[in-house]
Amino acid sequence: MIIPTFDDMLAAHERARPYIHRTPVLTSSYVNTLAGCEIFFKCENFQKAGAFKVRGASNAVFGLSDAEAKNGVCTHSSGNHALSLSYAAGRRGIPCNVVMPRTAPEAKKAAVRGYGGTITECEPSTSSREEVFAQVQEQTGGNFVHPYNDPRVIAGQGTCSRELLEQMEDFGGELDMVVAPIGGGGMISGTCLTLSNLAPKVQVIAAEPEQADDAYRSFKAGHIIADDAPETVADGLKVPLKDLTWHFVKNHVSDILTASDPEIVDAMKLIWQRMKIVMEPSSAVPLATILKNKDIFAGKRVGVIITGGNVDLAKLPWL
Repeated sequence: MIIPTFDDMLAAHERARPYIHRTPVLTSSYVNTLAGCEIFFKCENFQKAGAFKVRGASNAVFGLSDAEAKNGVCTHSSGNHALSLSYAAGRRGIPCNVVMPRTAPEAKKAAVRGYGGTITECEPSTSSREEVFAQVQEQTGGNFVHPYNDPRVIAGQGTCSRELLEQMEDFGGELDMVVAPIGGGGMISGTCLTLSNLAPKVQVIAAEPEQADDAYRSFKAGHIIADDAPETVADGLKVPLKDLTWHFVKNHVSDILTASDPEIVDAMKLIWQRMKIVMEPSSAVPLATILKNKDIFAGKRVGVIITGGNVDLAKLPWL
């Protein structure tokens, strides 16, 4: 297991910088009053390809040697990593083959194809995803860029928190906590990597759907517990932790909080209404957990990473 270092994150930021946005940090006095704390939203829904995952994907793709890149890249993903890797591969001019669940949002599938990626569909379970992917990789010979259990990807995701800390200078002070969604744990791992080096006093809290709470149960049990095919509105958070992301979770995460699907949808709708920000359900989980656990966050300065905005507008969860 290769654990990415702080220097890897710094190198990733320089490598990916031409291909990513420095996304804004936004606030809402209404939401602050409702939550009883000050929330600073790092808006990765405004990122290239509509999600934070373009950070890790760009670092991985542009870190390949010409020999490593000759057969392109391949991966499996429920959506945002697939379209982010397709985006990065397109910028480098190499093929990208992705395995996606047949139930993945059509908006994400369309984005993959729009960036030049080739999709092979699988059943909506971890076992089917990995089985079909093994066939695709054998056929294409592409360099495997895992959606989260990859040191290159984690180093890239860590650049988001680096920017957030720098941008907090415009808001008059430091953070007490950073809350981000957790599925496989790529963003949380990158957040832990950066904050443990730059701001070790800042608590990292992971937010997870109740209906896909394997990370929460793993955290409480002290070892990885993996669900194969959980069902939740937060489609980007259905995958289990792996050894590399578990390393960061067990060593650096302060707590994992959960929210129900109705609470997630309510938080998503609230941000759409009050801040005019399009976020996908997975991105609403942190705010849902804050509103559910106000005593934990009372009076604190809280960074929240809005991880993506790739929503299927024909299937909004409150319709």
